[in-house]
Amino acid sequence: MKVVLDTSALFGLEQIPIGWEAYVTEGVLAELEKYNDRRAENLLPTIKVSQATSSSLSKVKEAARGTGDSSRLSRTDLDVLALALELKAAVATDDYSIQNLASVLGIEFLPMSMKGITKVVRWNYLCTGCGKV
Repeated sequence: MKVVLDTSALFGLEQIPIGWEAYVTEGVLAELEKYNDRRAENLLPTIKVSQATSSSLSKVKEAARGTGDSSRLSRTDLDVLALALELKAAVATDDYSIQNLASVLGIEFLPMSMKGITKVVRWNYLCTGCGKV
């Protein structure tokens, strides 16, 4: 099974589950380094590092604008989803915004240590002054 791991998934793993063909993006590795997490060093021999094409990234960004998730997702999150879309892979994540957009894109998501989302949410901004959406 092809699985793209986001940073939250890696925080909970000591080893890659048997049967997973695991992928990460450069952004995920950079986030681990930012938090001084050495897990990647141990897992790198069993993980493939890859990046999605700009075409896949554009599809993900467009879908994120449609759900209102674009302000809730980092560039790394978008890259993870774009790679999963391109590879026709699942996404391992505990991030609810990633799960939300994965659902809209038809990407399977695998919650790691938290319960996954049960419904898709479309975010809107509401002006607290006039109540306009």
